[in-house]
Amino acid sequence: MNKDQLKGSLDQVKGEAKEQWGKYTHDHSKEAEGKVDKAKGKIKEGVGDLKDKLK
Repeated sequence: MNKDQLKGSLDQVKGEAKEQWGKYTHDHSKEAEGKVDKAKGKIKEGVGDLKDKLK
């Protein structure tokens, strides 16, 4: 697992936590922020996968 994959995974976990907290507190902006963080994490993880394949 390279650095990009690790950061992507962490961003996805952080995003899921924010999204769940937003649902629990009925804070729609925090929920949306969590979804954005999860999407960014998936992209970073994909970049890391691509880097591994290119090596």
